[in-house]
Amino acid sequence: AGMDAHRDVILECLPDDPALCSDPAYARQNAARLRFYERYGARPIVGTDYELPIHAGDQDLPHLVFDDLGTGKPLSQAKAREVISAILHRKYAHICTPEYIAKVVDSVRDDPVRIREPRYLKASTSKLSVVGTGQIAFVVNESHDIHHVKERGYVEAPVRVRSLLKGLEPTGLFRRIEHREFGNEHILAVHSEDLFQYLEKACANVPEGKSVYPYVFPVRNRSRVPLDLSYCAGYYCIDTFTPINQNAFLAARQAVNCTLTAAETLLHGDRLAYSLVRPPGHHAERSMFGGFCYFNNNAIAAHRLSRHGRVAILDIDYHHGNGQQDIFYHRSDVLTVSLHGDPSIAYPFFTGFADERGEGDGEGFNVNIPLPEELDGEGYRNALRDALARIAAFEPSFLVVALGLDTAKRDPTGTWSLQRPDFELNGELIGALGIPTVVVQEGGYRTVSLGGNAASFFTGLVHAHAQTQPRTS
Repeated sequence: AGMDAHRDVILECLPDDPALCSDPAYARQNAARLRFYERYGARPIVGTDYELPIHAGDQDLPHLVFDDLGTGKPLSQAKAREVISAILHRKYAHICTPEYIAKVVDSVRDDPVRIREPRYLKASTSKLSVVGTGQIAFVVNESHDIHHVKERGYVEAPVRVRSLLKGLEPTGLFRRIEHREFGNEHILAVHSEDLFQYLEKACANVPEGKSVYPYVFPVRNRSRVPLDLSYCAGYYCIDTFTPINQNAFLAARQAVNCTLTAAETLLHGDRLAYSLVRPPGHHAERSMFGGFCYFNNNAIAAHRLSRHGRVAILDIDYHHGNGQQDIFYHRSDVLTVSLHGDPSIAYPFFTGFADERGEGDGEGFNVNIPLPEELDGEGYRNALRDALARIAAFEPSFLVVALGLDTAKRDPTGTWSLQRPDFELNGELIGALGIPTVVVQEGGYRTVSLGGNAASFFTGLVHAHAQTQPRTS
């Protein structure tokens, strides 16, 4: 990419013309990217030989895309030649001969350089239009609102999903996919059968409209299980504020289906997927539920993907991802990394310390990065870079991002001060890894900023991820 004093941007994007692609599926993916760029006024440069094959038969040569950043200033011939020469010399000198570079640079004859006419949006509204399709496979837990705890102060409410959709749908980044049904074996691969059966039976026995909260815990004799299902709640739950009710199991079960559907898209060629679900899952351990979580959606997805390669889980919720830590603590094929509020002051309090590194085969494959009570976006990014360096060294085939938006300023469950630009920059850092990624929704409870922060995160993620696609020769 090239930039002139922050007044414009020039970047590469693979072609959307099927004739220039080695696979029709690539053309569709590239079209989604160029549609996204066009929405913001960025379109390919035309009238040059930048897409000229290096060798006979080469395909998938990228376009150069120009964005004037709203200045209205066109791209000059001299600037275009300078940028093209720099890109080809610095990035592609190993495959481009000096003669090829000179030919491409000399092909820039127009002054100013011509930009392709809008292909996907009307010219008069290309920067503002809402795009209905995009490159992130998107699965929503449509029946999430059957789980609605109406007690005052219970922040894990249906309005969260509505707020997220309001912010995300206008971006044009998402392609909606219907969820599939999956068998219980996927849940039982990471959760105990006792927990599964308890939640299924206990929730079914709670009267409609009622909730049962844990209030007695087995601190002395865990081997003695009460017969009454309501008394058992404390046997399986880690806190006093996560209830069981008639629909908690059903909503959590559907969240698993949605997350597995999103994860499966990566096995069929998608590079980015998002599971927008509630209830969340990252506090659910192998044999315990809590923290508004019943089944660990991101852990279930990670285990499913681990059959096809190594997996890293990056938890960026404000609270420690104790669930996946517990589930994968003895495994080396799934790296678990969590950035979170210091457990000395933040839920779940008893896990998330830096010296919890895994055991047995899993030693060194659990990474906790506890952070101070007060933290701004820059401080968070410094920690995130450390986490991403650890993930890059692991060289996973897949990345699962447990997306908590409760790191935002004035979230009722957090203490940090991240704002919309911070979420976009965080998305860019994660997207720059270039790993096939499924994002699973976790926390985030300040509904007035939830949708905007999520839109910023995914904008950064998509933009950076698109830049990792290689130029083939």
